[in-house]
Amino acid sequence: MSENHKIYIIGKDTLPERISVEAGRSLNLTMVVLPGVSCDESLQVELVGQGASVDIGGLYLCQDNERVRLSVDLVHKVGSCRSDQLFKGVVGGSAKVEFSGKITVVQDAQKTQAFQNSHSLLLGESATAQTSPQLEIYADDVQCSHGATVGKLDEDEQFYMRSRGITLTQARFLQVISFVAPVMERIPQGELKDSLMTLIEEAVSKLI
Repeated sequence: MSENHKIYIIGKDTLPERISVEAGRSLNLTMVVLPGVSCDESLQVELVGQGASVDIGGLYLCQDNERVRLSVDLVHKVGSCRSDQLFKGVVGGSAKVEFSGKITVVQDAQKTQAFQNSHSLLLGESATAQTSPQLEIYADDVQCSHGATVGKLDEDEQFYMRSRGITLTQARFLQVISFVAPVMERIPQGELKDSLMTLIEEAVSKLI
């Protein structure tokens, strides 16, 4: 885990509006939006020195009528840098989530590697999630991609688990916990992670 690892509990901690990452430095940042929190958060990250790296994770859980908007603007200003972004969210009730992720690679930022993924799981008929990934690439020698999905729980997986004695409620619970696990695994072991997992498990139990 990077020494620059930052964890922001949205609604409790203040997310910085802008971060610059210098040459050879790394930033590991995870933001968490817990149930009951509505927010409109924007983050701009600039990689300004060669060899800089950025790893951003995000998790949001909405179980009622929350309104969550997250925006990340990531700019590769120099070459030979890498950025990874992974956002995952569970949306229930009549909650509405909007995620906007933009990656810009300037003309001289050759040898850039930039990847972004955003995935939302809908657990309510009235729940909505919108995602807007954007790539603006002005350099030729780069590796960049983005992926985004909005979907529901896999009924085939549920059938498989139920055929092995797992109840439908247990199957749905396991599916959701597995879905958010890649973001939760970013958080170091300790009291914070334990308390977050407790809150998440309680929220998931209500959602399913």
